Order: sequence, then structure tokens, then C-alpha cells
Amino acid sequence: MSGGFLNLRRVDVRARYPNGEESPPFAYDLVTRAAIDAVVIAAHFVEGGVRKVYLRSAVRPALALRSMPPSHDGNLWELPAGLIDPGESPAEAAARELEEELGFRVDARALARLGPTTFPVPGFIAEQHHFFHVEVDPARRETPTEDGSALEKGAALLTPPLADALEHCRRGAIVDSKTELALRRLVESAP
Repeated sequence: MSGGFLNLRRVDVRARYPNGEESPPFAYDLVTRAAIDAVVIAAHFVEGGVRKVYLRSAVRPALALRSMPPSHDGNLWELPAGLIDPGESPAEAAARELEEELGFRVDARALARLGPTTFPVPGFIAEQHHFFHVEVDPARRETPTEDGSALEKGAALLTPPLADALEHCRRGAIVDSKTELALRRLVESAP
């Protein structure tokens, strides 16, 4: 199936084992898309001596349409994230997503790497996540430009203390793994 946000591709592959043996050919399904890699951005600031982070509500239809327990309403709290457009560097994509999703205009050079990249679902898609963080001034936040999609329109924002956001991850109130990983990395790197 192709032509949408995601494309499904069936390929015949062989598994090659450490001892040099190979499996017989078997069919394997891959998900592809035009822009495969993504950025995750932890935008943070200090208020009253407490580091806070920006979280954004996001509608995820795949969760709402999940056919088996546990059921989910499809709404998540996440860090801003998005796909890297062709010809765009990861830092440029992070700066663009920060403006689209939170309303902060920053130079791509202001974004600092937040650890190494990861492959969040390697058995399903070859997407690679690039993690960044940036300290922002809440007084300089403008209206998010959004990307025009129905899933991005009118998102709610929260600015919990970083420690509280991590506690929400521990208790299952924040269930997005890329958000939890970035928050943990931010704790490790924050002064």
C-alpha cells in the first residue's frame, strides 16, 4: 500500500546468522515514507529556581483506533517532535518544529544535541530520532505557526517542572517513550 503518510512494502529477505548460515527466504513487511527521520526537542526554562519543560498535546489516531486492550483516547502529552524534511539538517528541522509547535523562533545553532540518535521501532520502520534541547524565554513565545495538519491544530501546552514530568512518566500519565527518554537525558545534562 502506498501514497499516504506511510507506505507498506513487502520484501523477501534472508537472515544471516553470526555463524555464517542463512535462513531460507521469507517475506518481511516494512513501513517507509518520504521523510524517514525525526527530531525530538526538549524546550526548557528556569522559573523560581525550578527547571520547567514544554509539553504539547497531540492527537494520535492509531491509539484511538487500537483494536485491543488497553483502550486509549488517542491524546498524548509529548515533547515537540516532527519529521526532517528532505534537504534539511536535523537541527534545522528542530528549529522549524519548535516554531510550528511551540511558537519559539530560534536559530538552529542554538539547539544542543541531547545524546545519541535512537531507532524507536526498528522491527517496523527505519525511523531514527535525533534529540535536542534548548533553553527558551517564555516571554518570547509567539503563536505557534503549526504545519497545517488537522493533528497539530489548537494543541494545548503545559509547562510542568521537569521532575514532575518525569514522575508523570513513571506513573504512566505520560506514555510517549521518546518524551520520557528526552526528559531523562535532559535531567542528566542539565546544570
